[in-house]
Amino acid sequence: MIVLSNPTAISNEINVIHSLFEEGLQLFHVRKPDYSLKEMISFVEQISPEFRSRLVLHSHHESIENFKINRIHFTEEKRKNNLGFPARFTKPCRSKNIVLSTSTHSISDFNSLAPEFEYAFLSPVYPSISKENYLPKTDLFEAIKNRTNVKTKLIALGGINTENIEKTLISGFDNVALLGSIWNAENPIKNFKSCQEIVLSSLQ
Repeated sequence: MIVLSNPTAISNEINVIHSLFEEGLQLFHVRKPDYSLKEMISFVEQISPEFRSRLVLHSHHESIENFKINRIHFTEEKRKNNLGFPARFTKPCRSKNIVLSTSTHSISDFNSLAPEFEYAFLSPVYPSISKENYLPKTDLFEAIKNRTNVKTKLIALGGINTENIEKTLISGFDNVALLGSIWNAENPIKNFKSCQEIVLSSLQ
């Protein structure tokens, strides 16, 4: 299971991140679109070194050189505009064992991804918890029946919560990513553990 950071700074954020990792979180996406390079480095420095190998950077990819991070994520815009991929990153990624992920919003985009991407988000699957009026434009459960890309793992994002995780995984997604159901929750850790139990049960 994957968790994305809140896009802006929130209170107690680092402590929550540490607790998520201690509870078994596999990957944490650092998505802070408005952070400067200096702010990004400062943020990552606050995360314990033992957990940094499970971080995925959405921006300021060059800062991975400062930490033991080998995972970077490309937004749909950067991927489509070739801002970093494939020209800049293909060969360096292969030589440095850097793992790539990206974001998609249609199954056709997902199907056309280069095989270098280990996994990709497809969103929004449900009405977003964190973004007001961010709704699915099509029925993605029908759309993924046309999936042809089997090399890249398909990750559901958008409105994922304890009530719909099982349905999502049964319907063909390989895994789920959480954002609003963590950072909008009164008890993020309790909510994470509840989601985690459902994922582990569904994937057995």
